[in-house]
Amino acid sequence: MGKAAVPKHTWAFAPRFRAGAFGWRSEPAIIRIKEVVSEIKAVAKKDPILGAEGAILFLQKLSAALQNIDGSSGAIGTAANRAIEVLVPIIARAPADSALRRKWLEKLYQAHADDQIPYIESLADYWGELCASPEIAAEWADRLAGTVETVFRRSKEEFGYFHGTPMALSALLASGQHERLLALIDLYPRKFWSYRKWGVQALVALGRKAEAIPYAEECRGLNEPSWLIAQACEEILLSSGMANEAYERYAFEANQAGTYLATFRAICKKYPERTPESILADLVDRTPGEEGKWFAAAKDAKLYEVALDLARKSTVDHRTLMRAVEDFAESQSGFALNCGLIALHWVCAGRAYEATMGEVRAIYDGIVKASEIAGCRDAALDAIRKTLAVFPEERLVRGALSNVLG
Repeated sequence: MGKAAVPKHTWAFAPRFRAGAFGWRSEPAIIRIKEVVSEIKAVAKKDPILGAEGAILFLQKLSAALQNIDGSSGAIGTAANRAIEVLVPIIARAPADSALRRKWLEKLYQAHADDQIPYIESLADYWGELCASPEIAAEWADRLAGTVETVFRRSKEEFGYFHGTPMALSALLASGQHERLLALIDLYPRKFWSYRKWGVQALVALGRKAEAIPYAEECRGLNEPSWLIAQACEEILLSSGMANEAYERYAFEANQAGTYLATFRAICKKYPERTPESILADLVDRTPGEEGKWFAAAKDAKLYEVALDLARKSTVDHRTLMRAVEDFAESQSGFALNCGLIALHWVCAGRAYEATMGEVRAIYDGIVKASEIAGCRDAALDAIRKTLAVFPEERLVRGALSNVLG
C-alpha cells in the first residue's frame, strides 16, 4: 500500500527545469536530463514513492523547459525518450495505493496533453504499464476508447488526431480486453504500425501467433518502420520454437545496430545454435561490395583468416587496421603483419580518409614489429615495396617511409 502522505523533498532539478530554461543549444539540456535521472534513481532506491513523485514532477516540467531548443539533430528528443524509458518503471513499480496511482495518472495525462513539441509523446505507449493493475487500466480504456473510436470512424473522410490514442490501446491490452482492442484497431482505414503493434500483442496473448505475423506484415510500406515489424515477427517465431524460420526471414533486418560489429553480436546472441562463421558468411552475402565492413566482426570472432580476406575485398578504415596491428603484434603476429600491409595498400590506393604521415609510420613500425616476431622481416619489407610499385604515383607513403625503405 502507498504512504498516506509523501514527505516533503527539495528536488535539485526543479528550479533548473522552469519554462524556457534552456536556450537553443541541446547539449546543456541533455546533461541536465542525465543529472535528473540520476537524482531520481538515487531517491527511488531509498523511497520508491518519493522517487515516483520526482519522476512525475520532472515529466510535467520537461516539455516547457525544452521549448526553445533546436531539436533538428534529434539528440534532445533521444535524451528525453531515454529518460522516459528509465523513469516509467520507477513510477509503475512504486507501491502506490489506487487513489495515489489515479492521482499520478491524471498528472501525467495532463502533461501529455500539454506536450506541444512534443517531447514526452512516447509516454503514451507505456500507459498500461503505468496503470499498474488491470482494474485501473480498464478504467482508462473505458475513458479513452470512445474518443478513439470516433476519430477512427471519421478518419476515412477527415484527418483527426487524439493524443490519448496510444494510451487507450495500451490500456486495453493491459486490461486483457484483447478482442475489443483488435476490433477498435480494425476501424482505422490504414494499416498503421503504431496502432497495429498493439494488435500483434493482443493476437499473441490470445494464442493466435500464426495470425499475428501476417497481421504485422500487412503494415509494411514506404513510411512504416520495417525493422520494428521484423523485430516483432522474429520474437513471435523465436517464442514458438521456430528459430530457423526466424533467422532466415528476420534476423538481419531485426537486429541491425549502430555498427556492423554490434549487428553481428546481436544475431550471434539470439541464435547460439549457429556458428559465428556461418552467421558472418550470411551477413557478408547480404552486403555485396561492403565485405570490409565486417572485418571487426570477423576479428571479434577470432576468425583471423576470414577477417583478412574481407579486408582485401573492400576498404577497411586504415585506423581500424592500425589498431589491429598494435593489438595483435605479439599474440597473432601473422595476422597483425597482414593487417598492416592491407592498411598500406588502402592508403596507397587513396581509400584512406585523411591519413597522415604519422599514421603511416605507425603502421610501418607495427609491421616491422610483427614481422620480427614472426621471423619474416625481409619478406614484409619486400611486400611493402611491391605495394608501392603497384601505385607509382603515390606520394604519402613514399614520403613517410623514404628514410627506412631506401
